[in-house]
Amino acid sequence: MTRNRKSAKAAGARFEREVADFLATRVDDRIDRRAKTGAKDRGDITGVRHRGHRVVIECKNTARPNLAGWITEAHTEAGNDDAAVGLVVHKRHGVADPAQQWATMTLSDLVFLLTGEPQPDRYE
Repeated sequence: MTRNRKSAKAAGARFEREVADFLATRVDDRIDRRAKTGAKDRGDITGVRHRGHRVVIECKNTARPNLAGWITEAHTEAGNDDAAVGLVVHKRHGVADPAQQWATMTLSDLVFLLTGEPQPDRYE
């Protein structure tokens, strides 16, 4: 069965719910799927924090990877949310376990997560 717009949106919403539920049970029960906010999107998952700073998570469930575009989107949404970092969680096709999905970020974002120090070059 091929995917149409409606089935793609449903698959994306299911994936966002799975990611939010996984993080809520293992990190912080305030983490949840974010309601859509229109033109000033602030990411798909809300309630994620690191050392008091917001973290934006953009979820992707698609067969065609677009890492550069997705990271640009996550960084834009991090700016919209006044977050310190934006990262992408994307589906590993054929793998249902939420713990085994991919997480992608820039090296600068990783340095922030490891040190807590904002990186001046993180959005270049």
